[in-house]
Amino acid sequence: MEKSEPIAQSQDWPYLVTFLPSGWQLKAKELGALLRCKKFPDAESLLRTLFIHLADGCSLRETAARAKHGGIVSISDVALLKRLRASGEWLRWMAERVMIEWIDKQPSVVFNKNLNIRLIDGSSIQEPGATGSTWRLHYSIRLPSLHCDEVYITTPKIGESFKRFTVQQGDLFIGDRGYAHGSGIAHVVNSGGHVLVRVNLSTIRFVNEDGTLFNLIEHLRTLSGKKIGDWDTWVENGNERIAGRICAIRKSKIAAEKAQRKSLKENGRKGRQVKPETIESAAYIFVFTTLDRNVSPTSVLEMYRGRWQIELVFKRLKSIVGLGHLKKKDFGAAQAWLHGKLLVAFLIEALIVAGERFSPWGYPISEENAQSPLYLERNVIDVPFI
Repeated sequence: MEKSEPIAQSQDWPYLVTFLPSGWQLKAKELGALLRCKKFPDAESLLRTLFIHLADGCSLRETAARAKHGGIVSISDVALLKRLRASGEWLRWMAERVMIEWIDKQPSVVFNKNLNIRLIDGSSIQEPGATGSTWRLHYSIRLPSLHCDEVYITTPKIGESFKRFTVQQGDLFIGDRGYAHGSGIAHVVNSGGHVLVRVNLSTIRFVNEDGTLFNLIEHLRTLSGKKIGDWDTWVENGNERIAGRICAIRKSKIAAEKAQRKSLKENGRKGRQVKPETIESAAYIFVFTTLDRNVSPTSVLEMYRGRWQIELVFKRLKSIVGLGHLKKKDFGAAQAWLHGKLLVAFLIEALIVAGERFSPWGYPISEENAQSPLYLERNVIDVPFI
């Protein structure tokens, strides 16, 4: 049986490389991925090997075996772990550049220079194979740099909360409804930060300044068309009250009906009795924020929209995160692993975008790629006249 063609010579790899940012190979050395590295001859072989681990979900040991079989490199799983740990900043830089070039631009208000925008999220990870371990990944990613500044791995019993993260003055924590808890909001605010979190009718008790109940559903009913609601309210956390605002807008008729059907389906599947107010509230988007009125309600909703748009890409990340072996106790490796997963997710998004921006030859070209002998050698194709 003839030896199969080395993986590095396959046709798909040169095509994928065209989506990487200009200078990505030089950055591998500059950012330390290839520093004091004798195993990998170049950045291409390193990235190819890391993608076996990051995109295919293989363990480090299996990755090393596949890389050797494919003619890329001969390396142990221990050495590969060290190289993954050293590649974190390089992977982050590439993910950021791919996002900037290929992913729809976010509203400029999201990148407020006076705030440290931090997307707080979590995901459950089910390891494949005999281990079958389930873990919960908690992570904070800054915008627009995509820098993962905190990441924690816990058992599934540890729920999502802002309390898992450290807070610096000027931080803005943006989270979904899983983070709508008074204790977590208090943790951020008492440490000098702000929150912007989507809420629902039941997880937080909102009150007026005099302590009476803030009737959220009644306020939502006053909205029609494109009118935006902006109401002062306070969050109760034990004996503490945290001042803030609810900003809200009604969904379109189609979006509202879709959300209401989804709410009925999800609650029905879990055997819950759905309250009429819950179904009614699904027709609105409403968030709680501690940002003052120097930030308009439109800007508040735009910030959350920007977070939500990136979350659409993160949903791909979460599906990819669900496949793979995560080092449970190594912060550096887990951080690099997450940066690599982001890169894979954004490359998937770029491939989808490229498919919508059809060109006869089917892939992006640049001056850098066009001058590369390796690129020319691997990408000479017959393009039919159209």
